[in-house]
Amino acid sequence: MKEYKKLLLSNKAWASERLELDPTYFDNLSKTQTPLFLWIGCADSRVPAEEITHADPGDIFVHRNVANMVVHTDINLLSVLQYAVEVLEVKHIIVCGHYNCGGVKAAMTNHDFGLINKWLRNIKEVYEKHYEDLHDIKDETARFNKLVELNVAEQIQNLAKTSIVQKAWGKRQFPHLHGWVFDIHKGEIKEVLNINAGEWKSPVFHYDF
Repeated sequence: MKEYKKLLLSNKAWASERLELDPTYFDNLSKTQTPLFLWIGCADSRVPAEEITHADPGDIFVHRNVANMVVHTDINLLSVLQYAVEVLEVKHIIVCGHYNCGGVKAAMTNHDFGLINKWLRNIKEVYEKHYEDLHDIKDETARFNKLVELNVAEQIQNLAKTSIVQKAWGKRQFPHLHGWVFDIHKGEIKEVLNINAGEWKSPVFHYDF
């Protein structure tokens, strides 16, 4: 059997199981979406948002890229962010990284990875910003894990700098921003940073983009 056929068969089994539990499930699902959460996660196949949070379809609006980045020139990310905040009015935005992230690990080297070098540059800037503190950590794995956490925290700060989030904060007391790291060895999520509306202040950034 070709590998992709397994996915199609699994889909039919999943749909049948849902209908057995609730005959109106897909009728209700098709009407609208009102997720409370926007998830900005890594594209890594081992970190599916709904699976690791035990969420249902419709609960989480999802955007994924290499190393869960919030880059101010990424129109794809900004379009998702704007729709989630201004149309769906999500209450929470989660940036979720994970330990053993290939993108973060690659950014800690000087190797040439081709086109992805341009994306990794954003992570390298986080690495450079915290270089001395990171290299005070002698254990290589612990240093790697710390950069994963620092990268998540940096992306939360990048979210807070967007005009999309700032304008929303000017109108209402959400979205709340949450930085998480998924421990791929334990299956558990660690909270790294939380920012509630009105808590983030900067004398420099205001309606950055």
